[in-house]
Amino acid sequence: MKRRFVWAAAVVLAVLHHDFWWWDDRTLVLGVLPIGLAYHMAFSVAAGLLWWFASYHAWPHDIEEFAAGGAKPAADPQPAGNGEAREWTPNSSR
Repeated sequence: MKRRFVWAAAVVLAVLHHDFWWWDDRTLVLGVLPIGLAYHMAFSVAAGLLWWFASYHAWPHDIEEFAAGGAKPAADPQPAGNGEAREWTPNSSR
């Protein structure tokens, strides 16, 4: 549910990023800031909040557990070649 919300909100923000409705508006916010610039400031804050929400609530914790060694991967890939796994080093030949 939370991941779907993040994806939907990201799509909405992508659409709202193209703010063609403020292009011809000469309104000043607080008397000095053009409305388009104020809109993009608010948009940046909204994008930052969405990123925080995504990383805090919708982060795939199973990947973190796998990387830490606490869980087994869903499918164990078979080693290529003669069946022996070998460690890669920068000078090893292919």
